[in-house]
Amino acid sequence: MSNVLEKEMNKHAKRLGIEIIFSQEEEPLGTAGPIALARKYLGSCAEPFFVLNSDVISDYPFSNLLEFHKGHGKEGTICVAKVEEPSKYGVVVYEKDSGRIQRFVEKPQEFVSNKINAGMYIFNPSVLERIEERPMSIEREVFPSMAEDDELYCMELNNFWMDIGQPKDFLKGMCMYLTSLRQKSPEKLYRG
Repeated sequence: MSNVLEKEMNKHAKRLGIEIIFSQEEEPLGTAGPIALARKYLGSCAEPFFVLNSDVISDYPFSNLLEFHKGHGKEGTICVAKVEEPSKYGVVVYEKDSGRIQRFVEKPQEFVSNKINAGMYIFNPSVLERIEERPMSIEREVFPSMAEDDELYCMELNNFWMDIGQPKDFLKGMCMYLTSLRQKSPEKLYRG
């Protein structure tokens, strides 16, 4: 990491009253392996921790997610988002009243659900026992076993969500973010 980036991140950490720790993969470790790299930091505390995919944008309901997670008392909670075309994604099948995840269906050809994994999670440190320090998929290797053990719940996102991994989607996601900001906190937008 460059000294300029490190100084900038330390400035923001101090401003926010948090500690930022960087963990860099030597080889790509998928969506679960990097969590294992941070095991000594994440497992040293009894409190739940958040995991976020970097290619999504949302209102990020951290307080609501934490409250929901603590309310059901299980190992993990993922956020789910409604999509128009579920056949392009893996969908989440869950109990509507409790949020308990029953299973995942990859790119269904027939309608099963229109809710997908939104890339926002909160876990208890015990989830680290399920994750190895190797290339590993959290979606295909960790979540199904958690669901089978009745340890994975989901919370529906009610506000905007967008996968912004492609340039055109990034622009659409920024428009969604600015629209949300204009509705909720217009004072944060530039005037004039």
